[in-house]
Amino acid sequence: MTDPILVREDLEGGIARLTLNSPGSLNALSDTMLAALSDELARLAQDTATKVVVLRGAGKVFCAGHDLKEMQAGRATPDQGAAYFADLFARCAAVMQAITTLPQPVIASAHGIATAAGCQLVATCDMAVAAASTRFGMNGVNIGLFCSTPMVALTRNVSAKQAFEMLVTGEFIPASRAAEIGLVNRVVEPEMLEAETLALARTVASKLGAAVRIGKRAFYDQAQLSLAEAYAHTGAVMVTNMLLRDTDEGITAFIEKRDPNWKT
Repeated sequence: MTDPILVREDLEGGIARLTLNSPGSLNALSDTMLAALSDELARLAQDTATKVVVLRGAGKVFCAGHDLKEMQAGRATPDQGAAYFADLFARCAAVMQAITTLPQPVIASAHGIATAAGCQLVATCDMAVAAASTRFGMNGVNIGLFCSTPMVALTRNVSAKQAFEMLVTGEFIPASRAAEIGLVNRVVEPEMLEAETLALARTVASKLGAAVRIGKRAFYDQAQLSLAEAYAHTGAVMVTNMLLRDTDEGITAFIEKRDPNWKT
């Protein structure tokens, strides 16, 4: 029996860890990997016990993007190729959007390389911690394939000029530069990657889960609105949040200088 291509571990404190487990293919986003991610994200969306998700890669790298050998095989004829590629990029986009709409925050834990759709995966996650030796790239242009779908997530993380440079040069940037431009939150020594990622996850998991779920959805919803619409929307969100029993308990506990007794 072969090992699963995607491994889920439920850790203490409401943390779920997903490991891309195809080191032989550098954890490429193959058809099988995308299907496994889609299924697991759907399960997590219904899992109220999980408060934070950590996404990492097995072996030497985080993720090398799409499986190019598989993509070449899908190009059997021009007509078949067009249908296959359209379906592939639609399925990949659905997985990326499922991460954004997942109620729980998702933290990428990157090492080795995160290239093309692998870099897209890091950019899509709500937060990212990277080993100092990690390199990030939108390298498709080097083989004649502009990273147009990965560009969507990238341009929602970094400035237009920084994103365009990565896209048209196909050059890798180091983790330190990725942090400077906003692609990752924290850069740590490789031997501290797991510990630092879990420390961040535990901090988030210690907060009121219902408030974080409400806040994550509002974070992305308001970004698509005008300034006035954003304030109106988030005002309504805060009303909903304030009316939660556990929010009342949190505020009361703060005033009374004690730890809150949260139920969710």
